[in-house]
Amino acid sequence: MTAPHVTEKGLTMTELPHPTTLATPGFVDGHIHPDKTTWGGPWLSRKPAATLAELIANDRATQHDFALSVEDRAYALLSNALRNGTLAMRAHVDVSTELGLRNIEGVRAAAERLAPHLTVQIVAFPQFGVLTDPGTADLMSAALTAGADLVGGIDPIGVENDLHGHLDTIFGIADRAGRDLDIHLHDGGEGGLAEIREIAARTIASGRQERVTIGHAFALCDASLPSLGETLDRVAEAGIWIATCALGADPVPDLDRFERHGVRVVAGSDGVRDSWSPFGNGSMIDRAHLLAYRTGALTDADLERVFRIATTAGGTMLGIPELAAWGGAEGGTRLEFPAESIAQLVVDRPAPTRVLRDGGEVLA
Repeated sequence: MTAPHVTEKGLTMTELPHPTTLATPGFVDGHIHPDKTTWGGPWLSRKPAATLAELIANDRATQHDFALSVEDRAYALLSNALRNGTLAMRAHVDVSTELGLRNIEGVRAAAERLAPHLTVQIVAFPQFGVLTDPGTADLMSAALTAGADLVGGIDPIGVENDLHGHLDTIFGIADRAGRDLDIHLHDGGEGGLAEIREIAARTIASGRQERVTIGHAFALCDASLPSLGETLDRVAEAGIWIATCALGADPVPDLDRFERHGVRVVAGSDGVRDSWSPFGNGSMIDRAHLLAYRTGALTDADLERVFRIATTAGGTMLGIPELAAWGGAEGGTRLEFPAESIAQLVVDRPAPTRVLRDGGEVLA
């Protein structure tokens, strides 16, 4: 390292050598809500909310007040994510009797404007319930021919108060359409673990190992629960992916314990500057940094693990070979950063200097 310049008045500055260029795999955002974002539009002042029900109610009210269309807001956010090195994402997009399919169509239109650089898998997400919002199940089936790729779900007990009724409905939609599932589950405690075990049992019974994801899964983050170990084993047996977003005060997984049980994890942005949170920017290097911070990463190995969770693990979950098995520094799909190592990159979280996919420079 170059020595500091010293003058008669003392230390003035330190000259650092020019940083090396580090090539890495592309980022994958495993859980994002681009239809809800205010990105590119006026600032949204958020209402207080202490419960999931209040957050959902705020969300429901806000969706009628956006100044820009779903497509314009989603395109603004997706473009920013692409510039920051996200090459694929799984987007949860609301379907309800109030919204119909407009959010699905808007996000799909935005995604098509960024293809083939950005791959977007859309989940038909019943934010306001399936059973509690009659007619939503039919709309979710229709969404699968209007731009959605997967069937979503929402807390079967916390939102719907009917574990088997909710799971019967969403697994039935997926069975008829031959699609995978990605289910939001905020419910905590032993009740939340029981829901997760039931999802695991249905995953195995329907032959969907490695084709089901649970987002958030806060109950799996509570080390005090007696049945946690058993539930993690069931999740691993079913090949269920867990998507974590490390937001605010939300629980985060014990990554060491998940690894010991063979549970696979991906990272996502969740809501970006929407009614749920004023934070987020769609940058997955920022998300990797946050996950590292929240999980107490210390060593280079710890930091490298969260980077894999934000990159190649997501590529594996989404089934994109070029992002799951990186081709190396000379490959046609890569990011380039001013950093010496992955560990330094996660800590410093710079924007990439270059984003390439299939040999072409990405411009968004």
